[in-house]
Amino acid sequence: MYGADPKDKHPMKGFPQICFIQNTVSNPNIIIGDYTYYDDPENSEDFERNVLYHFPFIGDRLIIGKFCALARGVKFIMNGANHKLDGFSTYPFGIFSNGWEKIDPQPKELPSKGNTVIGNDVWIGYETVIMPGVQVGDGAIIAAKSVVVSDIPPYTIFGGNPAKCIRQRFSDKTIQSLLEIAWWNWESEKITRNLEKIVSADIEALIDCK
Repeated sequence: MYGADPKDKHPMKGFPQICFIQNTVSNPNIIIGDYTYYDDPENSEDFERNVLYHFPFIGDRLIIGKFCALARGVKFIMNGANHKLDGFSTYPFGIFSNGWEKIDPQPKELPSKGNTVIGNDVWIGYETVIMPGVQVGDGAIIAAKSVVVSDIPPYTIFGGNPAKCIRQRFSDKTIQSLLEIAWWNWESEKITRNLEKIVSADIEALIDCK
């Protein structure tokens, strides 16, 4: 065995607040990569409660890559939260029926920003809120209690409400190399063999991994 078993719900024995959530999510429109974990002492297996307004008739997906670390209380707002904006009132009269359903909009008429996509090796801090359709690049870090309303480039640190770029983690050249290497797609044996290089900041050593 090389490293943790991605099919183990709770890879840290005796510590159930860490969960590899790929093994507990049942919604087909939520896609979770290997080794991505959710940290929650209350119920780490019920990650889906944090994906809000995710109605099947809308069809948008939440896609989270491999090796992501999701802190307690992270929330994903999906497109079902959107109301029509082109009329004088944004109130959803139609959902209450009793004659009001006559103006109920069709799904295609509702605002949609598409799928929400989180890259690989992303760290999302405590009680962060991700808004619909946001794209977060590989290796990004999002500070605690941030509200993310726009895309985040790879290997950058964002924070605040609304979240803004704090700094880029590495040079453009190094980031490009990291995206090309994509170590998260290696076999577990190769990852285990090269862990020291993955967690270091020596890009040439990582490039030379065998």
